[in-house]
Amino acid sequence: MTSPNPLMEGISDAVGFVGGALTGYWAGKWLGLNIFSAGYDNASIGGILLVGLGGGAGLHLARFWRNKQKAKDQDTDAS
Repeated sequence: MTSPNPLMEGISDAVGFVGGALTGYWAGKWLGLNIFSAGYDNASIGGILLVGLGGGAGLHLARFWRNKQKAKDQDTDAS
């Protein structure tokens, strides 16, 4: 059994989170929700919500990918 690589975990988590947050940001822009508008109106709150949900989804996707890679590596080692 191999030990987890902290650098790989950190980089994949960061890429997943930032990629998801950017996807949420651009989805909000496409829907007309601006997170940088003055004050906290409904459009701003909706945009912030999309960025947060996108970041969380990207992080989960990165961890899912990492677990798939780990399982594939273990299958290769067992053969």
